[in-house]
Amino acid sequence: MSVNGQMPVGRNKRLLGAAAVGLGALGAGELVAAARGGSLLDGIGRLAADYAPIPVVEEMVARSGRYDKEMTRLGVALGAVTAAAGMPLLPNRLRTPAAVAFGAATAAVSLRGANRSLAGALGGVAAAAVLRSGLRHRPAGPAGELLWAAAGTGLLAAAETLVRRADRRYRERVRRIDLLGAHAPVPEDGLGAEPGLSPLITKAGRFYVADVNSRPPRIDPAQWRLSIGGQVAHRLRLSLADLADQAVEFDAVMVCVHNTAGAHRCGNARWFGVPLTALLDHAVPESGATRLVTRAVDGYTISLPLAPLRTGEWPGYLVIGMNGEPLAPEHGFPARVFVPGIYGQYTGVKWLTELELADDSHVDYWCKRGWPTEPLWVRPQARIDVATGDAAGSGKFTVAGVAWAPPHGVSGVEIRVDDTDWLPVELGAELAPAAWRRWRTVVDLPAGAHTIQARAIGRSGDVQDAGHRPPFPIGPGGLHTITVTA
Repeated sequence: MSVNGQMPVGRNKRLLGAAAVGLGALGAGELVAAARGGSLLDGIGRLAADYAPIPVVEEMVARSGRYDKEMTRLGVALGAVTAAAGMPLLPNRLRTPAAVAFGAATAAVSLRGANRSLAGALGGVAAAAVLRSGLRHRPAGPAGELLWAAAGTGLLAAAETLVRRADRRYRERVRRIDLLGAHAPVPEDGLGAEPGLSPLITKAGRFYVADVNSRPPRIDPAQWRLSIGGQVAHRLRLSLADLADQAVEFDAVMVCVHNTAGAHRCGNARWFGVPLTALLDHAVPESGATRLVTRAVDGYTISLPLAPLRTGEWPGYLVIGMNGEPLAPEHGFPARVFVPGIYGQYTGVKWLTELELADDSHVDYWCKRGWPTEPLWVRPQARIDVATGDAAGSGKFTVAGVAWAPPHGVSGVEIRVDDTDWLPVELGAELAPAAWRRWRTVVDLPAGAHTIQARAIGRSGDVQDAGHRPPFPIGPGGLHTITVTA
């Protein structure tokens, strides 16, 4: 029985021992999976992303920021260890079946869907075997528990090293592919290199990454082909070389639907891709086709209305390059679909394998999770990157940042100090209407603390939403607001 509401010491010891065994089993399973190019943790993490309630997903995204994938893997590991810790509470006759059920469940997770992984399934079986053995012959005393925990931690570290090494080799192989030929230089916008101000073009390594996978899949570029089918007169299968022959460069900002005011879930790049109009003209959609379904190698889909893509009203591209190089694996290699002006969650899949022409009966991944069926368009938004006082302490502050309103462009940016009137700022030259635009101004502030806000005005006449709004379900709203002291 418990004393003063506390758990008995013996039970505590059993739980700690089982947790150590669980960590050891998880490490063994992950190492077996990693040795064959897979990951047990990543498979379970994808399951969690697919079925976790939307409020949980939104809270996770909001709190973890750019570390959402690392936080997912950590959460999966803690969940598995916690589950193992609870097994000694089961009757003796149920512990072995529970361990077997754990292995069967993790194997089933790894084998589900188009992105099935035999490596993950083998890892699940290995984890179950170690877990069963450890529960039958539990660690003897603190030294044994420490040994199991240390072994599990070491095995997890070794597995992570194997996976990262394989990812680096694959990334380097992709980078060496010569697709783009000559790369047009990026012109200056007249604002120079203001310290702290975002560059005109975001480097691939600094570009935000958002998707439901913990790691990008490794796709053999020599074997990969883009399939265009469904309700078309001419089915097509195209290689990277076929696509490169038709591709053009264009500049555009890509924005995540979770990019709240002042956040950095956005980036501006010089993309290399084939206009979707050209591909659709080759395929010749049938009269009943109303949706363009973009399908990734793991079966994940995003679909777009066909009519505006076919006419060019929505200028979409099948992208194979970024900033003078092939797409990095985390950004969608070999190909992705991108329609400038539509939030990233709706613009098209990464790791594209198929374009399917379909009717309105198709339902996408996120629409099943409660997001709107039709694409969400990026609203005008301004971000303050820097607000720096001069060295003399005169109260003059240089305020600068970036703004976007794709696909039509930014016509103006305004700032205000302490809820006074909005004042226009200097705009850098426009790289392209769909790209972001840099801006800068100098304000003279009296001594004390002051708030500064910025807003963007689109060329279509839309003004940035001032009211705060969370990303779900129609995209964020609000003004970037900072505080400075003169």
